[in-house]
Amino acid sequence: MDVHIDVGYSPDKMRTRIYRGEIVILSATPATKALVDHARALIEAAFAPHDPRHAHEHLSVAECVEILTRLKPHFIHHADTQKLLRQVLLEYGCDPQKTYQDVPRLRVAYPSNFLTSGIAYAHHVHRDTWFSAPKSQINWWMPIYQFLPEQGMAFHPQYWNRSIANDSDQFNYYQWNAVGRKNAAKEIGKDTRAQPHPQEPLNLEPQVCFVVPPGGTIVFSAAQLHSTIPNSTDWSRWSIDFRTVDIDDVVARTGAPTDDSRCTGTSLRDFKRMADFAPMPEEIAESYDTGLLGAGVAVYRPEANLLTEESVG
Repeated sequence: MDVHIDVGYSPDKMRTRIYRGEIVILSATPATKALVDHARALIEAAFAPHDPRHAHEHLSVAECVEILTRLKPHFIHHADTQKLLRQVLLEYGCDPQKTYQDVPRLRVAYPSNFLTSGIAYAHHVHRDTWFSAPKSQINWWMPIYQFLPEQGMAFHPQYWNRSIANDSDQFNYYQWNAVGRKNAAKEIGKDTRAQPHPQEPLNLEPQVCFVVPPGGTIVFSAAQLHSTIPNSTDWSRWSIDFRTVDIDDVVARTGAPTDDSRCTGTSLRDFKRMADFAPMPEEIAESYDTGLLGAGVAVYRPEANLLTEESVG
């Protein structure tokens, strides 16, 4: 795995590198620091008077879930969040007419003996492409507070461009929108939602973890095999992640290899144009459909479900 740190690539060249399985790490910018400060203010207000990194020492699992159920959609749909994210992408050189962005999501990784399911899901090893992400999807991940490798995200580069037996053929994105996402807050003891998993033994060592400061960003392909490292510390890790696609790459079907993905549906309708938040053109999303909508939901609407929005990654 090649890793590129603050190399000053154009967005087109950066995407080309990422589609090859390489990782790009970007230093914090004024815009990422502003987004982190915004998230931190909302988190700290929600958990006051407790430090959110240690709130689990004072609150029950049920109390933390109740707070997160309100906090996560509040962050996603706050008037300033999308504006701040757009500024982040502008500072990183993304073309506002060609770049489409998903909503940024707030994540928390509690110590592994507290809460690791549902609304604070510790993600098993997976590719996002198993969950109906397009092969041109770029993932962006940044911490809100300082964190340790024992709290981070692991990459498993030995499986890049190597097919893995998995049960993604059982995953329907539209059913996930209809049922899986809205039930996140109910999954407290063990996460029972149907999600794609490897169906063969994997050797995940060596695993690679990058530690970046708050506002620093790890950028990688949706096809990169990755997982949440079980948090063996006594404090929580908080982070933001979001996703982008370039409309030209989507139309040309450019991107990383995804020959082991067999899921139904597409997440492309979740993306909006950076310039004006216009939706992904329906004819483009339809061209990626791999199954019928049926009783599912094409685009998740948290206002209708009145529960937090969760996604993979």
